[in-house]
Amino acid sequence: MSWNTFGRVLRFTTWGESHGPALGAVVDGCPPGLTLSEEAIQPFLDARRPGTSKFTTQRKEPDQVRILSGTFEGRTTGTPISLMIENVDQRSKDYSDVAKAYRPGHADYAYDAKYGFRDYRGGGRSSARETAARVAAGAVARLVVPEVTLLAYVSEIGGDAIDHANFEAAEIGNNPFFCPDAAAAKRWETLVDDARLAGSSLGAVVECVATGVPAGWGAPIYAKLDADLAAAMMGINAAKGVEIGEGMAAARLRGEQNADPMRPGSDGPEFLANHAGGIAGGISTGQPVVCRVAFKPTSSILIAQETVTREGEATELATKGRHDPCVGIRGTPVVEAMMALVLADHKMLHRAQVGR
Repeated sequence: MSWNTFGRVLRFTTWGESHGPALGAVVDGCPPGLTLSEEAIQPFLDARRPGTSKFTTQRKEPDQVRILSGTFEGRTTGTPISLMIENVDQRSKDYSDVAKAYRPGHADYAYDAKYGFRDYRGGGRSSARETAARVAAGAVARLVVPEVTLLAYVSEIGGDAIDHANFEAAEIGNNPFFCPDAAAAKRWETLVDDARLAGSSLGAVVECVATGVPAGWGAPIYAKLDADLAAAMMGINAAKGVEIGEGMAAARLRGEQNADPMRPGSDGPEFLANHAGGIAGGISTGQPVVCRVAFKPTSSILIAQETVTREGEATELATKGRHDPCVGIRGTPVVEAMMALVLADHKMLHRAQVGR
């Protein structure tokens, strides 16, 4: 399979499958001399780890990361950093029916049509399990952009959105939904549990805000910061839409409503709004970079759906096994990791071009 690598200067390649012995990432281009340890990476993997509540898949994976190369005496050497995470709780027998027929909404048929062969055990590379490697790589990228603060959270589940008037960043770690609105988190307990008990699933929207990004990162036309962010987010399994700033809502505004007025400031212009999401013309403005990602409902559900076998015969399929009733919840640390990886790459691109 091609195209497993992302980035230009800071590049990472992920490898491994959902039901293979392990998965991981190789991060290349990381500057030397940065302090890096397995203990520094682990908290980000713990945030994405399955089985932490009844609202996520019950697959029990410790997701313990091992650094195999690229460090010496606790610091990066400038050589490729290889990260490995072992799979310890696979149940491939749960996918015996999937071996015979395609799951509607999943990548089963598309993979088979492209390669003439597929790993039906959890979907192989199309499984959200692959994203653990991205989170590990993202922990490395954070070291490259210490000036940036990242905050990702779920802003909507199943069409029920948070009230931004109730936004409390401290609440994000107090509930299993990465939700900044305590009242919404309480509603979501019932919403997600009802879908889980019915054998169904729900979609979600994850928002990520990066503050501290200086003006100037990105480039016009073919290396736009927002274009790379969109590509990075759409590369996450189950992602179906990306917005920067106002996103789709900008199409419903007038010019004066969508503008970000400026006034003179002591350290450059001060913006009075941020409809652009911190990016103009593909280049960061110094405002917070705001990105939203829409995740579809998990395709593997217990409700039987019409489908076809590999031989083209009509059948029905209900997917057994352990699956997230809302995959967007655990997508939150993944969105944050991809934001870190893109920003780190663009910081290094900016230095390579302008020398600062």
